Amino acid sequence: MQNSGIAGKLTSNQKRFFAELAGTFVVVVCATGSVVLDAKYADTFGLWFVALAPAIAVALMVYAFGKISMSHFNPAVTIGFLITKHTPKNSLPLYFMAEIIGALLGSLFVKYIVGTEANLGVNAPNYNFPILLIVCVEILATALLMAIILTVVHTKGLRGFGGMAIGIMIGLDIFFLGSISGASMNPARSLAPAIVSGYLNDLWLYWTATFIGSIIVASIYRIKIVNKYLKIGS
Repeated sequence: MQNSGIAGKLTSNQKRFFAELAGTFVVVVCATGSVVLDAKYADTFGLWFVALAPAIAVALMVYAFGKISMSHFNPAVTIGFLITKHTPKNSLPLYFMAEIIGALLGSLFVKYIVGTEANLGVNAPNYNFPILLIVCVEILATALLMAIILTVVHTKGLRGFGGMAIGIMIGLDIFFLGSISGASMNPARSLAPAIVSGYLNDLWLYWTATFIGSIIVASIYRIKIVNKYLKIGS
């Protein structure tokens, strides 16, 4: 039986592209939109809402698109998967393009539908803390997320709780570490509202620390797990 409809006509790369674009769009709308709504209504919703909204969004998108694209929705995760050999080098442009376009569309949606408060929900570190601590906290937040993601991948879904585990980790990172570093964990989530709002001041942090965090964990995984299996198979 032949597949019918638009989905049946798409190549595997096209399916991955649109899965990443749609997933990143939803994640950015919820992650930044929750910040905008909280600011718009004078902290009515509070930190729980700001942490819970992206946590639920990521969990749902993982379940929705995990089997199609592995549900990166995050350039730092894509680089991590490149290191662990879960993503081939030739797929890197596809993932990056989908994630950044999806994130930008998400920020445009927030701007015209949700509101423009808090610079469209742009990430912002707390400079009352030393800059070294801020950088280290953002590295830690991303490293914890990447560790959970690789655990889910390694266990082939964590017995069906993979999406929940990843979402919970994101919520916990935001709740406990967001007041220090902004807890982006995602360069695309930081880039989109910064570009659309024009507030680019802190973008350097989220395009360095997030990649460092994912690279550290992915490198450890590759050394301890991937290379071990390669030796066994040789």
